[in-house]
Amino acid sequence: MSKLMNRRDFLRTAAVSAAGVAVVACQPQTVIVKETVEVEKEVEKVVKETVVVEKEVEKEVTKVVEKEVQVTVAAGDLKEAPALYAKVAQGDLAPVDERMPTEPRIVEVVEEIGEYGGTWRRVAIGPGDVGSWAHRLSYDCPLRYGPDGGEIIPHIIKGFEVTDGGASFVLSLRKGHKFSDGEPFTSDDLMYWYEDDATNEEMNPNGIGGWLAVEGEGVVVTKIDDYTTKWSFVAPYGLFIPQMAATRYTWAFSQYPKHYLSQFHPTYADKAELDKMVEDEGYDNWMGLHGNRRDWRNPDCPNNKTWNGVKLPPDIPCSMERNPYYFLMDPEGHQLPYIDRLRFEVVENVDVLNLKAVAGAVDHQFRHLSWENYPLFIENAEQGDFRVVQWTLAQGANLAFAPNQNHEDPGMAEIMQNKKFRQALSVAIDRDEMNEVIFMGLGTPRQASVVPSFPAWKESQSTAYAQYDPDMANALLDEIGMTERDAEGFRLRLDGEQLTINCEYAPVFGPWGDVVEMCANYWADIGIRVFPKEESRDLFNERGVAGTVQDMSVWMQDRAAHFWLQPIWQTPIRGGTPASSGALWADWNDTGGESGEEPPEIVKKAYALVESMKTATSNEELVGYATELLDINAEELWYIGTVGLLPHVGVVKNNMRNVLEEGVISDWLCLTPGNTTIEQYFFKS
Repeated sequence: MSKLMNRRDFLRTAAVSAAGVAVVACQPQTVIVKETVEVEKEVEKVVKETVVVEKEVEKEVTKVVEKEVQVTVAAGDLKEAPALYAKVAQGDLAPVDERMPTEPRIVEVVEEIGEYGGTWRRVAIGPGDVGSWAHRLSYDCPLRYGPDGGEIIPHIIKGFEVTDGGASFVLSLRKGHKFSDGEPFTSDDLMYWYEDDATNEEMNPNGIGGWLAVEGEGVVVTKIDDYTTKWSFVAPYGLFIPQMAATRYTWAFSQYPKHYLSQFHPTYADKAELDKMVEDEGYDNWMGLHGNRRDWRNPDCPNNKTWNGVKLPPDIPCSMERNPYYFLMDPEGHQLPYIDRLRFEVVENVDVLNLKAVAGAVDHQFRHLSWENYPLFIENAEQGDFRVVQWTLAQGANLAFAPNQNHEDPGMAEIMQNKKFRQALSVAIDRDEMNEVIFMGLGTPRQASVVPSFPAWKESQSTAYAQYDPDMANALLDEIGMTERDAEGFRLRLDGEQLTINCEYAPVFGPWGDVVEMCANYWADIGIRVFPKEESRDLFNERGVAGTVQDMSVWMQDRAAHFWLQPIWQTPIRGGTPASSGALWADWNDTGGESGEEPPEIVKKAYALVESMKTATSNEELVGYATELLDINAEELWYIGTVGLLPHVGVVKNNMRNVLEEGVISDWLCLTPGNTTIEQYFFKS
């Protein structure tokens, strides 16, 4: 407890002495254009539409001069950002109505029609964390989840039709939609992703898998016309449309511009030129170069994002500016976003980030705000000129432990694969004490389960082995044969070797260091030696993906409101964040048994239930499969939960408006805050 109080005292002292930085929103009524003209005539009066432009020119062409032209626009008439209007006036950019699709997406505003301008200041932990701009702040998937996580809304696509009894889906793009460089976005770009990447044998030798495959067969995409494609599966796929609202930012609809990427692909590029680029850039093959050019860190790659990268890692601080071809409008026809640019300051750890939030140095941020600092946000809100907002966090547990069942050490793997060992670890945790001491009583002690609003949730799933019962824990360990102890009183492994578990974590989404330390003490009481091991997120991810090197890892158990879209907390996986819990088993499942290690029957059943959920033809059938899978988890405890159902706390500057403060589900699968339509956020002057 003293450790927590010391950190709070430090941040409180620092916050009281820090000065907040105010953001002044731009006024859209006046635009100053720097214009280069050739001088030909004495005086020429020009157009009179919604604006009046006057410029002076001289009689003979003798030189080129640069002069400022002031353009005055009636209040409310400006349908695009002043910076873009200036480019239009200079002839450097097409008018806004020519840049938008014929059927742009029109979105409602939360409070009022906004003002253009301003810089949204945020803070990232390390360069990789800046990538949240490319998905959570540019939630540009075919469809979007609404704020409550229930409604699904057409976004990049204007609509879809379900055919062939639910096995095929016809998707329609918006005619006239353009990439951020002004080039048309059409079905050819989707076919480039499908034919030249997803089904390219060099790129993906195993073909399309994961959620784009049903019964082991990948999707077949065909072009109908320039704006229409058909996506066909071998069986009905009831979860396909929800998946289209939850896809990653690197997928087909956001960043696969054929006109740009084809110059790095052997099907289209000159071989000699491509080979030279690969060599000059230091890659082993063309795929490395192609992947680099498509990466969010490459500002030259055209995209469909809300903002374009300007200064990206390794250069910091990082910045992004509005996409002049973005396809959203408010109800009065103003092109969105209202905000001009994003700015990410990059810091080394979560404490520094929270210090800046407490001091009022961020404009809107929920990501990485730590629970132990919640009182500080309240205490410093007035001085920092911000309000504290709580959204509903779709986390079954703020922290879940993942014992690595495919550990490279056979003796360690033997223990981790024993469900009674995992059950013993679980009942040794005093979750009530943890909730009061670390989470200030604001959470719910529970197992790693879905949220109660999920259709397949049962209370027994959340309470399974979640009671504090050290006697039961000791009995379970004795029952599996861990009765021998070393000189310090800690239990030996089943093979007689000393048992030491390193629990690896990256403290980025909560007070995880304190939770792991508290659990290590609980587990010491039942004779299990555990050492907390804090790492950077990049290192944690690297070791997690490796699959077999970690003893136990920690991550937040999120995706708890739509778990069937990405059931990574309901089956053993290979992963980075969260880290691997059964990498070899997952490899076996993903490759149809061609690689990895054959898992136990109960794990096979879990993988099979995931596939069954995909092809369910009714809601009743889908819920039935999901319930069975969740019940298996409650018994097997592949992941051990702690405290969950916490609200998501964020800070929002008082002059930042159109921000929903209620009715928001915050979840990775909704790419929050993207599901709150951040394009209509604005700074009120």
